[in-house]
Amino acid sequence: MSPWIDRILKEFPADLSRLWITADPDDVLLDEQVLSGLRERGFEVLPFEDSIAFRAEYEERYRSAWDGGEVAPAKALVLHLRSTDTSNLPWDYLKLARSVSLSLANLFPRLSYPVVRQIGAEHHESLFAAQAKHASQALGESATKEFVLTHIFKISPHLISRPEDLWHVLLKLHYRESGLPLVLADHVAHVLFDHAAFKGLPISELFASKSTLLRVVQDAWYRYLSRLGLKGTPTDESSPEDFSANADVPFEHPDVRVMVDSMFLDGLLHPIAFQGTAVKIPDWAKVGIVQDPLALRNLVADGIKGILQSLPTLETSHRDWANTSRRFGEVLARFHALETVRAEELKAAIAELQEAIDERLRKWVTKHYADLPSLPVVKGPVMVHHVPRFLSLQRGLGEAKIALLVFDGLAVDQWVQIREAMAQRAPTLGFDENTCFAWLPTLTSVSRQAIFSGLKPREFAETIESTSAEPNQWSRFWQDQGLRANEVIYRKGIKRRDQLTELGADLSASSTKIAGIVVDMVDEIVHGAMLGKRGISTQIESWCESGFVDQLFTLLLDKGFHVYLTADHGNVEAVGQGRPNQGLAPEIRGERVRTYRSDTLATESVAANLNTYRIDLAGLPTNFIPLFAGGRTAFMQQGEPAVVHGGISIEELIVPFVKVVRI
Repeated sequence: MSPWIDRILKEFPADLSRLWITADPDDVLLDEQVLSGLRERGFEVLPFEDSIAFRAEYEERYRSAWDGGEVAPAKALVLHLRSTDTSNLPWDYLKLARSVSLSLANLFPRLSYPVVRQIGAEHHESLFAAQAKHASQALGESATKEFVLTHIFKISPHLISRPEDLWHVLLKLHYRESGLPLVLADHVAHVLFDHAAFKGLPISELFASKSTLLRVVQDAWYRYLSRLGLKGTPTDESSPEDFSANADVPFEHPDVRVMVDSMFLDGLLHPIAFQGTAVKIPDWAKVGIVQDPLALRNLVADGIKGILQSLPTLETSHRDWANTSRRFGEVLARFHALETVRAEELKAAIAELQEAIDERLRKWVTKHYADLPSLPVVKGPVMVHHVPRFLSLQRGLGEAKIALLVFDGLAVDQWVQIREAMAQRAPTLGFDENTCFAWLPTLTSVSRQAIFSGLKPREFAETIESTSAEPNQWSRFWQDQGLRANEVIYRKGIKRRDQLTELGADLSASSTKIAGIVVDMVDEIVHGAMLGKRGISTQIESWCESGFVDQLFTLLLDKGFHVYLTADHGNVEAVGQGRPNQGLAPEIRGERVRTYRSDTLATESVAANLNTYRIDLAGLPTNFIPLFAGGRTAFMQQGEPAVVHGGISIEELIVPFVKVVRI
């Protein structure tokens, strides 16, 4: 354990108390490594967000067991309070519990608290070490900003004086997924304000927003190739903002060139298609153009190698898995776009990559998945049941009208395909792209209910096998946030252009503030797929060409909604391994998972069926036990191929979470 983790964990001596109260306004406790360390010591952390829900969980799962001398789910329970004020907690909790106070102000006494509290939790460990080593005295606000930029982000704005300095720093920063918090981005912009070379550029936004940076660089790349005499078609959204014309990126500088090359390989930037021979194009720049099918094939091959060389480890963060899922989605989407002959050449390499990723992910899930439900959602949902809470926070920040689109069954690679289609059909649409984790098992009745209810599956145990409760769950969540029932709508089965007129009428009602919309075309395509994910890719292309998706986005934006898109699960190509030998039938018979109401039945089924496995998942009802098919196999006729979901693979478990905007 690092000194940072040890410093926090020392507040929780084992066997000192069974109930703890942690006053933690900065979510210090809700760190993956901290939660993992607490769980290894026998602690479970439960956020205190709803007093009734907490009491029900505490009384049912813990207090009754402790009072009866039985074994509880954990040795100790930590009530996590996002506040410094514990006076409003129930008296019996305060009497029984041991209290702990955690605050960034106390943990970073030499740094400015208003600055530190805006730094992401992923940087706290490094910042704690830097404070101990380099902060000999208390620093003010401006000095703290310089300190964090220097020691955490390795940026010294006072040394940025040339365009190549600026673009190298920006590209390197966003390539490693480390965009600056706004407080630091504004500070850099202030330092660079007087530099004539940067006039007209939105420095703060470029440092803070990866999507803005990529849009500007993509547009600059198109203009760079045009100056070399290449006339082609951009394959990604252009950037029509006024400042884009001022973004003259020095692509030929070695420090910039090496970052651009990596971004093309990883799919962050997209090659430009053109006709003819590019005689004036230097060899290094050919990674950013599509001259022929072989060029795209080589780009996919290099992307596969790059991901294999940088797979997340057992101890890496969920953020590393989110980044890997996006990189893999870009590569897989390109793979499915290849001609059949070129795709066949890479089929074995793709399969090798999928096997390596899935095996690593399964081990990571076994150790860390239980920590994900408790992570904070301020910067974005980590799991799909966080989505409503995140949207509620956005309403508090001024987004009065919000629409959530749930594209049922949409994998990240299929989102990439939709995004590329939108770049051609609606270039004024932009996308702030992230991902989040679906609930396991990755079944619609489990994970989609979690989205619309904002609850963990064990909190809707009575309806876990159906989606019929979603309209009431969605409405109830928003009524708990202070909205009236007539201000919230839920619609499902939306997938065709002829349905948009009726949907538009519903959205036009002056009372409508929140819309939850299930778009189930992808799931319908998947369940009817006969030609694997390549065949699905072709059908999604036709669907996008119908105009439904861009017209849906435009309709919502025109009605004044802030538009978010996610999915309940993805999908994966699998091969039948045979149907399980069953003494008693399972409750749910999925292709990738079977669920049982009895621990004995689940254990017997694992023993009776090879190439299956069981993972005990926190957050599921105790009598809802999943049994997963191993590898990329399915509980189907031996050797039968299909595109399915329900299991643990990167394509099923990690799904898009995207904000749709106008640019």
